[in-house]
Amino acid sequence: MLAGFGALALLGLLIVLSPCYGSGEPFALRTSLRGLLAVLGLGDPLANVEQSVYQWRLWRALTAAGAGASLALAGAYLQGLFRNGLASPAVVGVTAGSVFGASLAIAFVGGLGPRLWLSQAGAFSPFIVTLSAFVGALGVSVLVLTIATRSGRLSVTTLLLAGIAINTLIAGFLAALQSLTLRDLEVSRAMLAWTFGTLEDRTDWQVLMVWSGLAIAAACIPFVSNELDLFGGGEEDAQSVGVEVQRVKVLVLVAAALATAGAVSVAGQIAFVGLVIPHLVRMAFGSSHRRVLPWSALLGALFLLGCDVAQRIWLRDVEIRPGVLMSLIGGPFFLFLLVRQRRVLWMG
Repeated sequence: MLAGFGALALLGLLIVLSPCYGSGEPFALRTSLRGLLAVLGLGDPLANVEQSVYQWRLWRALTAAGAGASLALAGAYLQGLFRNGLASPAVVGVTAGSVFGASLAIAFVGGLGPRLWLSQAGAFSPFIVTLSAFVGALGVSVLVLTIATRSGRLSVTTLLLAGIAINTLIAGFLAALQSLTLRDLEVSRAMLAWTFGTLEDRTDWQVLMVWSGLAIAAACIPFVSNELDLFGGGEEDAQSVGVEVQRVKVLVLVAAALATAGAVSVAGQIAFVGLVIPHLVRMAFGSSHRRVLPWSALLGALFLLGCDVAQRIWLRDVEIRPGVLMSLIGGPFFLFLLVRQRRVLWMG
């Protein structure tokens, strides 16, 4: 309990500290606190454009925290469902679907779409891209779920294979789409930026989208945590003690898909958070999903936001995209897990 309060306090501190740093002049901590009070309607706004700058930085911080929490929670859900520590949101194709949806919208807004429709897009372009990414993620989730379900029963093995197949198919579509836009530098850069993840220029409604998906996914924790523990002994054993196996599978998959869709549709593709954080949580707090699920969300928020703040403090002149940064951290950890699992298999 004390550790939980400490982690929440640290998260709050990072959210207050994060807007102090950005591409322009840094804010003093008291200035950040004044800006936050103004956003909450408890004080006067900062002078001139400082309040607007503060709010842009605050939305970035809240997006980072929400996306980190969502991806880590989704990873914990899927690792419990697959009973495999190497599972992550990218496995079932949700991340790829979101990136493809965003890329398709960027291509249309950037010049491949009908002229009349494009002329009316205007300031709604960011909304169109984010909504398209969200629809892409949910569309792939429904497709994978449909393929893996037969006669009312969800096959985890088929779910995994369907995710791999759809990931490969979408990779081909993305390559084709990128080849069509090579002549347009701005469109190509926008697509590439989405695949690397982005926290720049986020808005309040995008923050709301991320945290709404996270809230729905978190609300499912009490209904599946004990059941996922029982899944560890196999589906047959879980069913023998009264677990509604199919209901749990669908609920876990929907929760993971919503959390991932909300995060990736706003922040782009950020790898390894959903893989690394649940492992660290299990090392620190054990394998009970009553601890793993909420702690994964909390530490995921701390991890992504903390890395973003640290980068802007110590590497002010170097902008490393969050997806790239997480890959640099998560890649070696993933290799470590592979080697560790291989040793366990050999010893078994």
